[in-house]
Amino acid sequence: MSILTIRHVTTYRYSRPVRLGDHRMMLRPRDSHDLRLLSTRLNIDPQPASLRWLHDVFENSIAIASFARPATQLRFESEIELEHFESNQPDCPIEAYAATCPFSYTSSDLLDLNRFVERHYPDPNREVELWARRFLRTGGPTGTLAMLTDMTQAIKRDAFIYLAHDAEGVQTPIQTLRLRSGSCRDFALLMIEGVRALGMAARFVSGYLYSPLAGNAGNTGGGATHAWVQVYLPGSGWMEFDPTNGIVGNRDLIRVAVVRDPSQATTISGSWSGAPGDFLGMWVEVSVRSGRKG
Repeated sequence: MSILTIRHVTTYRYSRPVRLGDHRMMLRPRDSHDLRLLSTRLNIDPQPASLRWLHDVFENSIAIASFARPATQLRFESEIELEHFESNQPDCPIEAYAATCPFSYTSSDLLDLNRFVERHYPDPNREVELWARRFLRTGGPTGTLAMLTDMTQAIKRDAFIYLAHDAEGVQTPIQTLRLRSGSCRDFALLMIEGVRALGMAARFVSGYLYSPLAGNAGNTGGGATHAWVQVYLPGSGWMEFDPTNGIVGNRDLIRVAVVRDPSQATTISGSWSGAPGDFLGMWVEVSVRSGRKG
């Protein structure tokens, strides 16, 4: 168990006062048996006229801020302290029928998993499917966890180039496969569609990455929000896989949101009214450190 403190600051600046519409935030980690929130603080400047909290369709915690007066700057600062319980292997063994793949979910599970199994992006020449099938053995049964581990680690092993960016959009899986480069969100989406091509349920996870070495040298993608994958394994449940860093299990991964598609996991989104040239830019600062806040 480790205690981590997360500080996330996003700042929008404008050349003159603009009217601010509602802004939606996904900043609060998901409390669970492997992650326990100790304290949370959210400061917004200018102070919103109202701040509402809700759970979305996936039960992620959402905050919505409404504003009453124009501003030249909008700043969100979130600070969270939590306990993180790490695991590199499933806490419960995978059911025997799913220990090798391909396998089929039970009809009861499939009722709830169908949309997470369906492919979401066109693959007319089966490029993503054929890439995923490379991880299946041809001379005998393929271990499910071993195959998923191999797929997770292939991104680094096969020299995909990581490109950091603050934008929330993603490349298509085919683009990532052809370019052999992308952000953590792109790598996660490629793996999700690869897993779905093999008949398994997968979903997109957005959150934070702890890099234990100075300067975020321990993991790729530190110092910003991070994205990875969960795959549903009967008997073990939703298990974490980070293709950007080759991580299997939840080591160094702090979940904030789980969704079906990356478009549903925008950290902060909102609107403003003014001239197109009024927007000066967005600045994001994220730090995740070990120990209690001072």
